[in-house]
Amino acid sequence: MVAFHPKDLATKISAAPRIVRGAAPVLMGVLMALGHEPAIGNWPILVGLVLALLSLPHGKRSAFWHGWFVGLGYFAVTLRWIIEPFLVDIARHGWMAPFAIFLMAGGLALFWAIAGWLSRFVAGQRPSGILWFAVFLAAMELARGHIFTGFPWGLWAYTLVGSDWDVWLAWVGPYGFGALIAAVAGATAYSLHRGWTLVWPGLVCVLFATIGVQYITPEASTAPDAAVVRVVQPNAPQHQKWDPDWMSVFYNRAIEQTAAGDAVDVVVWPETSVPSLLKYAGALVENMSIVARGAPVVAGIQREENGDYFNSLIVIDGPTEISQIYDKAHLVPFGEYIPFADVLRPLGLGVLVDQVAGFKTGSRSGVLEIEGLGRARVLICYEGIFPEEIQTGEPRPDVLLIITNDAWFGTGTGPRQHLVQAQARAIEQGLPVVRSANTGISGIIDARGAIVASLPLNEAGFVDAQVPSALPPTLYARVGDWPLLVLLIFAAVSALVARYRFGVDPNAPQE
Repeated sequence: MVAFHPKDLATKISAAPRIVRGAAPVLMGVLMALGHEPAIGNWPILVGLVLALLSLPHGKRSAFWHGWFVGLGYFAVTLRWIIEPFLVDIARHGWMAPFAIFLMAGGLALFWAIAGWLSRFVAGQRPSGILWFAVFLAAMELARGHIFTGFPWGLWAYTLVGSDWDVWLAWVGPYGFGALIAAVAGATAYSLHRGWTLVWPGLVCVLFATIGVQYITPEASTAPDAAVVRVVQPNAPQHQKWDPDWMSVFYNRAIEQTAAGDAVDVVVWPETSVPSLLKYAGALVENMSIVARGAPVVAGIQREENGDYFNSLIVIDGPTEISQIYDKAHLVPFGEYIPFADVLRPLGLGVLVDQVAGFKTGSRSGVLEIEGLGRARVLICYEGIFPEEIQTGEPRPDVLLIITNDAWFGTGTGPRQHLVQAQARAIEQGLPVVRSANTGISGIIDARGAIVASLPLNEAGFVDAQVPSALPPTLYARVGDWPLLVLLIFAAVSALVARYRFGVDPNAPQE
């Protein structure tokens, strides 16, 4: 029997039948995606990534398709909840679900495909292509979080939220943490390829560095006199939420939850939980204020102004007083607006644009002063997945307040993945999070990302808890992603210089 060496993996797969050449990287991506499943643990992300790096083919074209297939497997499993909105009205939209998941996964996989191509463009057939693949994957993860308004869902860092490793989010953020994961995987894969054992001292250094940053990062706490917030979860399934026969049921359910038990300092309702446009909601708002017994009520509502519609958050400070309004600024492409609408209308697609466009982008400040909470940075649903959305240039908030309607995500992995991203925002900024979700998972998260109180998915109810204290600004809160961006630009320039100035032969045989 001939012993198998890790460096043979790419050769073995390249020599296999075409179906194996396609299926093998897809399965590696699927393995990586399993790191998002809490029942499995977070080890698959590193193991799958190491295998994907080790099996990088030697040609640029084949490396491109290798990266695409790995990405296809990863995003298809991670984002499988994307089919749920099409199943709300399955008779009309169900046929689109397979196309939606394939187009979404295949489109995002192009970023990883570019990383594969670039790695062979820079390194040729040399084993250093493994390391460059890791570098360019980290760069492409940063790019997909920003290009075309960005979609940073399913970042590698999120597989480690809730573990001892998530403290890195406070220091380098999710993209920097992803780059660290890529560096560890790249060093491991390269060492396995070369037969070195020098990777182990490096991994031990990463372990001790993690222990060190945990030690110097302050622990979360809650002041004895901290405000008590009530998070309301009416549990309105999406197929019933806007049904006229059910709208009053869900509103009355939220009213009962607000009126129950002892009075609290602040009440928070989820996104679009008031079943009326703001200008017609006077009686509803008055009722909400009365049952809150003097506490301000934060709630999601839709409003119209001069023919434009906004997905908004209001602060109710009295029976007839709406003291503050925030309009959602980062809308969901193709869900809340159509990109390039001004280009599509002259092409005869104005009807489609007007039917889907829906909402206008808000321009109001996302930092509101709310009695009982203090200075709150409010985020509506989709806005909470963007790490940079918190950094507005205004005075630092005391708390992050997220309202959302996760009923669109169904009952599977989507709502839990969305919650994990809220935990990541808390760690990154060193700020507590108050999160109200229509169908769950609602709760209060401390400044180190731990869930201190919560309501399970698809359960009507409310939860009362004191708001944890904020920590001092983290390193990531102070500098953002600029250090990572500079580092990646330096790496890219170094790669080009090495290729063109020092005569790297792209067709050089393997070392």
